[in-house]
Amino acid sequence: MKKYIVMAMSVALFGMTSCSEDQLDDVNKNYQYPAADVVPAHLQITDAIMATAFNTSSGDYSFYLSTVTEQQVGTGNNQMMKAELRTGNELISTSTYNNVWNSTYSNLLNIQEMINKVEKNIASSGGQLDVLGAAQVLKVINFEILTDMHGDIPYSEALQSAANMQPKADSQESIYADLVKTIDKAIENLNTATEEEMANFGAEDILFKGNTKKWMALAYAVKARLYIHQTVVNANAAEEALKAAEKALELGFAGFKVSEFDGNVTVNPWAAFLDSRGYTAPSKTVVDLMGENDPRLKHYVTATAPDNNYTGYYGYEPGAYAAPGDEEFAKQSWTPNISEYYYMYNEPIQVLSLHELLFIKAEAEARTGKDATKSFKQAVQASITESNSWVGDEETGADYAASLGTATLEKIFVQKYIAMSIDEQVQTYNDLRRCMGMGESYITLTNPNNNKNGKNFWPYILPYGESSMVSNPNLKAVDCCAKQCWLFGGK
Repeated sequence: MKKYIVMAMSVALFGMTSCSEDQLDDVNKNYQYPAADVVPAHLQITDAIMATAFNTSSGDYSFYLSTVTEQQVGTGNNQMMKAELRTGNELISTSTYNNVWNSTYSNLLNIQEMINKVEKNIASSGGQLDVLGAAQVLKVINFEILTDMHGDIPYSEALQSAANMQPKADSQESIYADLVKTIDKAIENLNTATEEEMANFGAEDILFKGNTKKWMALAYAVKARLYIHQTVVNANAAEEALKAAEKALELGFAGFKVSEFDGNVTVNPWAAFLDSRGYTAPSKTVVDLMGENDPRLKHYVTATAPDNNYTGYYGYEPGAYAAPGDEEFAKQSWTPNISEYYYMYNEPIQVLSLHELLFIKAEAEARTGKDATKSFKQAVQASITESNSWVGDEETGADYAASLGTATLEKIFVQKYIAMSIDEQVQTYNDLRRCMGMGESYITLTNPNNNKNGKNFWPYILPYGESSMVSNPNLKAVDCCAKQCWLFGGK
């Protein structure tokens, strides 16, 4: 009898084990939300656009580099103060850029998933060339910023998830070559989508609402940026940048800017950063370049109320700015000054502005022996119109732009530096290094902490994110702060 009891118990236990294994197979399934492979590619565009703007173009890169470019002065007696005074390892620490490094690659995974779904006909997304082209444009923008910031990065072996958790770093030169090929593919796909009147996007395309012509204009603008960055290493770069810029403008390019902020629940990242931290202030370097007649001055230099309440606009105040590297000012726990743009919680993030493209066109014209004056003045006017729009100022800036006279490379770079001093510091960082690589100098940086005891403290390149440095031996083997940066002349 005991034998049958034992056998019965064994069968019961075996059955319980089998049942438990079946249940364990389903433990990690999320039944509340659909699996990624059943979500149509076009529904992923909203996150891709917002993450590109909020995290990569206007996040930690922009915050920290604003002190490097001297377009803002770091203060607050904390990390931005350390960046301003070039103390500790704030600007060269892997932990400083870990969040933006991770979030950018995470966004790229999402974008690559969109591309795969269209190319492999997953989730009924096959043949949607408008979706494919838009995703390719966003992929290029994100990888462009990553390699601009860090030089050699994981690229050809990246975005494979569990299939390759330790991708190698590709050379910046090879990455740029492939980015140009990818943007050309995007243009081809978007052109076909336009001809065939594809409309696979709806309201989820928060940038252009599915307008493939506008996406194509952006693609050409991105191509112009890719080429103008290569002026150090490519003799034909300026000519190619000019052709791409002209095509973007012909298609009606008006800028890549995200404005999906209500000023309450969702806010511009710079406004959120300054509201919670108060870590930057207007820079004397920018003010001196502007001069008293610049219409943007009153918007750039703004003083807050005595109680430091960042809830309204308190107007221009002469002297409400600081010299870069001013230790006493940087160590303040809370700056009393802030640029007017940062009061506007619902102002857009500019990933690639109209004035940037016009300045690229002007530079390309100047470098190829053409008269850049018209493009230069259009760029300045576009910048003034943009800054004035923040508070309903109707001044167009036409008179000021006309007063600047004939365009020269120096004027182009100075005015571009001013125009991009609010939320486009990543591209200014690129311009400064590019000019250094070409032996040109148009912006004089004045922070005395850039050089201390004969040692350079101005970063020519940024370190990888800490997570990859810890987990990826292929990156740990690369001394990213000493390695050559092809794009900007080997600095």
